[in-house]
Amino acid sequence: MLTFYHAPWSRSSSILWLLEELQVPYELEMIDIRARGGVPESYRSIQPSKKVPAIVHDGQVVTERAAITIYLADRYSQAGLAPAVNEADRAAYLTALVYCDAVFDPAICAHVQGLKYESNEYPFGTFADMLAYVELRLANNSYAAGERFTAADTQLASGINYTMNILRALPEKPVFKDYLARVESRPAYRRAQQLDAELASSVPFFSGQEA
Repeated sequence: MLTFYHAPWSRSSSILWLLEELQVPYELEMIDIRARGGVPESYRSIQPSKKVPAIVHDGQVVTERAAITIYLADRYSQAGLAPAVNEADRAAYLTALVYCDAVFDPAICAHVQGLKYESNEYPFGTFADMLAYVELRLANNSYAAGERFTAADTQLASGINYTMNILRALPEKPVFKDYLARVESRPAYRRAQQLDAELASSVPFFSGQEA
C-alpha cells in the first residue's frame, strides 16, 4: 500500500507527476495546507513540519522530495526513471535531485524575500550562482541528469516552471523554456496537471468557498 499526502498546486505536485510517470497504484490523502485553522496537528506524526509531500509505503514514512523521489524511482525501477547504482548517470541524477531541495529552493526563497547575504553565509549559496549553474547544466544537457529523462526531471522542471512562470522569480531564459517544452509534452505530466486541477476545484482556497 502506498499513501501519498498531497496539496494541489504545491511542492508536492512534483511527486504527483512522478507517481503518474511510475504508473503505480496509490491512495491520495489531501492535506489542506492553506486551511484557515492550519493543518491538523495529527499530521505531524507523518511530516514533522506539517508540510507536503510525504508518503507512507508498507508502513514506512518518507518525507522530503529528494528522498521520496529516490525511494520511489528505485523501488519501482521497472519504469526506468532512475539510473542504476553502477551507471555513469547515477551521480548526476542524485546531484540534480538533492540540488533542487538543498540549493534551488532555498536560493529562490532568499531571492524572493530580498535577503541580502554573502555566499559563504548560507550553505545554499547565492541566487546568481544557482541561476548560472542551472542555466549551464541545461545548456549542455537535454535533461537534469544527462541525455535521458529521469525522475530528477520531475523535480527540476516543476521548480523551474513554478518559479519562472508563476512566481516570476526566475528569468525567462530560452534554455529554460526549451527544457520545459521537452518535459511537459509527456503524457504523465499532462495527467498530473489535469488531476491537480480537479483536486484544486474541491479546495476552498482555490474554489472561492469559505473554509
